[in-house]
Order: sequence, then structure tokens, then C-alpha cells
Amino acid sequence: MNIAAADWQPYRLPLNRPWQTSRGTLFERCGRLLRLQTTDGLTGWGDAAPLPEFGISEAAATAFADETAHLDLAAQKAGLPLHAWLSGEVPILSIRTNANLGAIDTVDHVALKSAVDAGFSVVKIKVGRQALADEITYLQQLTRDLPPTLSFRLDANQAWQFADARAFIEACAVLPIEGLEEPLSDPDPVLLAKLQSFAAFPLAIDESINLLDTHFFRHPPVRRIIIKPARHGGLLASIELALRARASSIETIITSSLESSCGLLACAQLAAAVAPDSIHGLATADWFAQDTGMAPTIIGGRLQLPGTPGLGFQPVTR
Repeated sequence: MNIAAADWQPYRLPLNRPWQTSRGTLFERCGRLLRLQTTDGLTGWGDAAPLPEFGISEAAATAFADETAHLDLAAQKAGLPLHAWLSGEVPILSIRTNANLGAIDTVDHVALKSAVDAGFSVVKIKVGRQALADEITYLQQLTRDLPPTLSFRLDANQAWQFADARAFIEACAVLPIEGLEEPLSDPDPVLLAKLQSFAAFPLAIDESINLLDTHFFRHPPVRRIIIKPARHGGLLASIELALRARASSIETIITSSLESSCGLLACAQLAAAVAPDSIHGLATADWFAQDTGMAPTIIGGRLQLPGTPGLGFQPVTR
């Protein structure tokens, strides 16, 4: 495949509302789109959006964009949607996603009802930002009138010491919790395994990619891993990681790193390729007041995959 031209297009995109975690608050998302054009008229796209505080370096984000653009071109050349080209399976139409409601102190019953009405069965909420007892009390209040079809996916972003994490998990024993990501401020496989033994729901590794070594997969301390492909430098490395997880009976969830619609599509194509039956963290496009292109549609809690060959990214003209 002969590349005739390549260029980077920087962007700065305001958010509709602040993105709050235990590690800080984002008000905008900055990055660069990579455009590759071939001599036979194809265009491939990639998205580089570094986020160092969550382990996504400039180098890793750039590698993700570069690889995505080349894979986009290869899948277009083959006449297949990117997920089908990656997996070798028949193309699928959609994947399930969780609603992303942000920090726990911003969530109310109106937001939960809206998520139910939109067809979501899982809502993701950030915890670990307020006093432990206050968050437990508020979570209990939220669940009192919760529809039976809805459950919570919680993300602590490494907020707690072991004792607090255990107390939180024990308090959640009777609540509709679907999973808890990164409970420990100093993640340790032994301590994570202890916490998982107390929890009726899956604990998950996300930021703690340093733990994902051979010992981790031989003796999994948790039941789930979260893959953000930009953190791992690309889709192919993420596929390898997902295959290792599958061999160890660990569930894989793909989430975006709050990339623009270009990067979000890459994450969605990966999710469809490696874990088409899981519920992924990809309903993030509505956080953007502006975007780089046409975002994938969410219908009934399912992200609709482009049926066109390649990535399926359509840039907007500014």
C-alpha cells in the first residue's frame, strides 16, 4: 500500500460538562487526527489524544493513531469493516455499552431514569472522590428506587487503601453492583485477590497495566480487565492482551479514553472484534460539545457500528 500524503490535524474540543475523577477534572479534550492518503484514493484515520495522568503518553497515543490509520486502510482495501478484518468473523451490527454518568455526587434519579429510558442496563459512576461513608450512603439512596433492570459499574480510579476498599465492597454486598474498577491506591495482586474473594461482583484492572504480566494471567487476582487501546499503543497489542485474558477466563471490557469520535470508533471496532458479547464503556460521545467527526449512534443502549469498510470515520468540515 503506497502512502501518497500524511498530515496531522490538531483539535481542542470543549466538553458539555466536566469529566471528574479521583485524579482531577477535564473541561476539554486535546489531541491530533492523523490522515493518511494512498495513491489509489483511500484515506485512513487515527486519533492521538494523550492523557498522561491515566497512563496514556504522547508516544503511546501517537502509536495508536498511526496503527489505526494503517489498519483502517488495510480493512478498506479488503472491503471489510475493521472489526471483521481484525477478527476474521462475520461483521456485526452493534455492541452493548454502559451509560457514563460521571462522578457519584452529580448523579441523581433523573439521570438514572434517563439511562433506563435510553435502553441501558448498566450505568458507570465514578467513586472515590468524596468521604467513603458519604459515598456509601448516597449509593444506597440511589438504589432504593432503582429499576430492577439497572445495575452500577463503579470506578474508583485507585482511590482507596485496602481497609477502605474492603469496607466499600462489604457495604455494596446487597446493592446492584455490576463491577468495581481499580479500588486500590497501591494495587497489589495479593491484596486485589483478597478483595475479589470478598466481592460478589468482578473487580477490574484498568490503570494498573504494570500488573499484567505472566503471573497475573496464570493466577488472576481479579475477574475483569479494562483495555484502553491508546494506553497499550494500539489495537494489535490490545488484541493480544484480550486473547491472553480470554485464555485465563478473565472478562475483557473495552473503554475509550475520552477520545474524539475517531478514536472512539477505533475502540468500538476493537470491542466488536475481541468481546462482542460484553458491555463496553463506549457511550462517551455525548460528553463533547464539539467533535472531530460523526460519532457512532447509540440505540437502545447499543452502539451502532458503521457498515462501511475500514474504521468508518467521517470527519466534519470546520
